[in-house]
Amino acid sequence: MPIRCEVVSQDRIVYQGDVEIVNIPGLEGDMGILPNHAPVLTLLRFGIVSIKTKTDEQFFTVAGGVAEVQPDQVTILADAAENVDEIDIQRAESARRRAEELLAKMPQTPTEEYLSVQAAMRRSDLRLDAVRRYKAVRNKR
Repeated sequence: MPIRCEVVSQDRIVYQGDVEIVNIPGLEGDMGILPNHAPVLTLLRFGIVSIKTKTDEQFFTVAGGVAEVQPDQVTILADAAENVDEIDIQRAESARRRAEELLAKMPQTPTEEYLSVQAAMRRSDLRLDAVRRYKAVRNKR
């Protein structure tokens, strides 16, 4: 019996379907969610969501958010989410370079602008790491 899974970012539905297992990067650690899981509400950290169906496995980057788990459904509301297969490496590398240059010019005090640029750099690092790690996994199949 599968569990329904939805991954939603601020601007679109990133994934929707019935799955066998969902692994999410909870704030307190990674969580594996199977059908009939106890209800849980958790904050998400920057990380990778993996979704396995009977025939496939997909990987998604998430940059924070919240996940609600019910026995028959997992809903991930991410601040930002993207399928690893859709990540443009050149764009992610350019974004990282821009953020790095901006951070080098800023005073290292926790202003809103500094924290925003720092978060952009973390998202770029996550995206680049995900491509290196998880595209290779999918290409081996």
